[in-house]
Amino acid sequence: MAVSGAPSFTAGIDVGGTKVSSALFGPDGTMLARSKAPLDREGAGRAAGQIARVLRDLEETARDEGGRILAAAVCVPGIVYQKSGLVWAPNVPGWVHYPLRDRLAGERPFPVLIESDRAAYVSGESWCGAARGAEDVVFLAVGTGIGAGIMAGGRVIRGAEDIAGAVGWFALNPDFKADYAEMGCFEAEASGSAVGRRARRLLEAGAVSDMTGLAGGRIENVSAETVAAAARAKDPLALSVISETASYLAMGIANIVSILNPEMIVLGGGLFQAADLLLEPIRRDLKKWAQPLAAKGLRVELSRLGEDAGLYGCGKLAWDSLKGD
Repeated sequence: MAVSGAPSFTAGIDVGGTKVSSALFGPDGTMLARSKAPLDREGAGRAAGQIARVLRDLEETARDEGGRILAAAVCVPGIVYQKSGLVWAPNVPGWVHYPLRDRLAGERPFPVLIESDRAAYVSGESWCGAARGAEDVVFLAVGTGIGAGIMAGGRVIRGAEDIAGAVGWFALNPDFKADYAEMGCFEAEASGSAVGRRARRLLEAGAVSDMTGLAGGRIENVSAETVAAAARAKDPLALSVISETASYLAMGIANIVSILNPEMIVLGGGLFQAADLLLEPIRRDLKKWAQPLAAKGLRVELSRLGEDAGLYGCGKLAWDSLKGD
């Protein structure tokens, strides 16, 4: 442990498909030395080497503060196999069963945990965010894809193969579509990518909408952001796309509620930049589908930590790894 009276920290590093964010954390959740940089995408080893350098920079910052790092956690956008330390993160070139833990831990005088971004998101929100103090929480991340971080009884749930939370594969429509084989029904119908894809297919079929004009006259440029902007302007087709998306989100969340009976669902990810259009329909419609008693006391809230949820979660998971030391 650190010298008596000297500050102690954990280090958190959040690796995304395009960026690396990092920070130090005190035991009360105080964040220090937050930074963000583009991810080196020139190869698996290059990305890992960048993270190792970030860790060294954080060590130096901790020393400058008169203290040291006791543990670090790195979260990645994919699957982390806890027994082996291998990661499967297809958005990072070369990270297919890549030995990230061994690559990082061998250079450090403190333990380095590797976690999924899902585990980090729910840990961060329960530590310092919308679910502060809650022990039964699900963080639903809805962006390009859909995934869930699950906490039950204060413990992050990972599953037998470390894949727990892959809720994008929920089966919500018996009319099987080709898209479902690639990404799962829930993700195909309710992710941010799905919103743009649904709108483009309707426009290509001849539907008339202001969305085309907002996209510069090019249907292929219609995105979730385009749909949201048109919906706010009361465009009928855009409102219909948003309504169908909200219905699928409500069904998926209702299934989570019925299975896990959480205190809270925290919603995050890029699609919830359109929370003004989605949140109230989701809160209303999930009650039609969820187990009534489980839904009665449920709170559905937006993330308070935003893009820093993963960072805070890494800091918390690193502190948790020291319990009993």
